[in-house]
Amino acid sequence: MNICLNDKIFEMLSAIVTKDSIKAWIIGGYVRDHLLHRDHPEKDIDIVVVGNGIDFARKAAKAMGPGIKVSIFRNFGTAMFRYGDYDLEFVGARKESYNRESRKPVVTTGTLEDDQRRRDFTINALAVSLNRETFGELLDPFNGISDLNAKIIRTPLDPGITFSDDPLRMMRAIRFAVQLNFTIEETTFKSIASNAERIRIVSKERIIEELNKIIMCDNPSRGFILLEKSGLLKIIFPELDSLKGVEKKEGKAHKDNFIHSVRVLDNISSNTSNMWLRWAALLHDIAKPVTKKYDSESGWSFHGHEFLGGKMIPDIFRKLKLPLNEKMKYVKKLVDLHLRPIALSQEVVTDSAVRRLLFEAGDDIDDLMLLCEADITSRNEATRKKHLENFGLVRNKLREIEEKDAVRNFKPPVDGSEIIRTFMIKPGREVGIIKNAIRDAILDGIIPNEHEAARKLMIDKGQELGLTPQDESPEPNIQ
Repeated sequence: MNICLNDKIFEMLSAIVTKDSIKAWIIGGYVRDHLLHRDHPEKDIDIVVVGNGIDFARKAAKAMGPGIKVSIFRNFGTAMFRYGDYDLEFVGARKESYNRESRKPVVTTGTLEDDQRRRDFTINALAVSLNRETFGELLDPFNGISDLNAKIIRTPLDPGITFSDDPLRMMRAIRFAVQLNFTIEETTFKSIASNAERIRIVSKERIIEELNKIIMCDNPSRGFILLEKSGLLKIIFPELDSLKGVEKKEGKAHKDNFIHSVRVLDNISSNTSNMWLRWAALLHDIAKPVTKKYDSESGWSFHGHEFLGGKMIPDIFRKLKLPLNEKMKYVKKLVDLHLRPIALSQEVVTDSAVRRLLFEAGDDIDDLMLLCEADITSRNEATRKKHLENFGLVRNKLREIEEKDAVRNFKPPVDGSEIIRTFMIKPGREVGIIKNAIRDAILDGIIPNEHEAARKLMIDKGQELGLTPQDESPEPNIQ
């Protein structure tokens, strides 16, 4: 079988290998995606050569144009460079053997067949010749084409050996199944389940890389359900695993919060490619297992799960090796606030409550509303419609208040320096009390968000605290 390679980059590579009598093939993801006609194909081109991959990378870079910088990774025997839209990686054909305590293989020189055997899945072991006399010829020793056509994930060799040697491949199997909408072959999936404990030798950084790729799929719930069924989830993400299950007392049951959470993730994924908003959707109910209570009259409750969930986020990010920066704070904020719009949609909406939500959510208010709408997972269409209509009313109220009062990310008209200067005091408790009083008065609609009104309240509150104004006519604090 021959593959049509009509990009000029392959003609250039073919000319180089033919001139120097080098045996070389394209292998892996690019070949797979090319055959699948994917809308967003792999832009990484992996090239395997019989011989020294680093030497060939240098020759190719020199022949393909001036100024190409080759990055060399001697420990892995690989080299790579960028050409146009493509990242080309070169490696010599090799054999691999593993020590049980590590996923880092012992590497020796091998043939193309040896290199194909070491690949993770049959669909990634497909190789296409770059040599002129066999240009475009497909080498498929493990029936990868059949698995592509059948949409199956399968290992080239015994899956028990494949996954035990490199346990990260278990995560990759699930990720590819979700990305490509494939099915993991039965024996292969059973082997993932039986080797799940081996994932403990894989670094958290590599695991989170795969989790992030799963979370960015079109239907990420399928990936998390496969992780749960395989037994991997309880090892790599026990907090999420603990959400699963339904408890019933006196005929009253709560929903399966794991299934609910991944459905919310799917819902929001259809509306955003923001990975951190997707993480917030997945984690919004993460504290429900530790806040679950049963009352014979009211049934099951999870009071305070939003606040405790917010407190759990930094520790979860730390354990998963997610960034402890503004992204973490963003997710924490959305988890903290995810019930607030829901509460506003179920009662008379006061201007004060809307102002406070705008103040606390700031520029993330639109993302928060997306999260709340995604949180509707009822199968009852009438119920869904009613909830969405209510959220529409909340959105309208948010726009009205923002246009009128400008409280989204507002800065108080009177700041701490003006309070200090007015009363000739040092920074301390009194400054905080006055600032909070001004903020609350504006948010509650007691005074307008204007300097004159805020200054008058500052004087009044200061006098209540026994302070005497020393400066009666400061310059307004222009924001």
